[in-house]
Amino acid sequence: MNENLHLEIVTPLGQTFSKEVISCVVPGAKGQFQILDKHAPVISNITIGVIKIQTKDKAFVFVATSGGFCEVRNNEIKVIVETAEISNKIDVGRALKSKERAEERLKTKSDNIDDTRVKLALSRAINRIHVADYTS
Repeated sequence: MNENLHLEIVTPLGQTFSKEVISCVVPGAKGQFQILDKHAPVISNITIGVIKIQTKDKAFVFVATSGGFCEVRNNEIKVIVETAEISNKIDVGRALKSKERAEERLKTKSDNIDDTRVKLALSRAINRIHVADYTS
């Protein structure tokens, strides 16, 4: 293997991850897909989910994401997402509070509540809680 596959994950707040990797699994809009050395060029939407990374030293890193885009070209993976949190840095307490808030809003059925927005917030919170359980 050439082992020069470079992954960069960026959000509006800056760079979350930038390293040489062996592989990367992303939650594509039509299902997860794995990117390895010499992957064909591709651009894909990313959904709420987990990005699973295997670094050159064979360690695994898990990143919770809330969606965005992924581009693969010339052994470079560029992931541009709304949010990205490495599993061991997720504030589980904050995620649990977000989940509870979203569940409470869905129960109220108020006309002032945007159901789609609340359901997305709930999905993001559940994803963060789930990914926080992964070990690197």
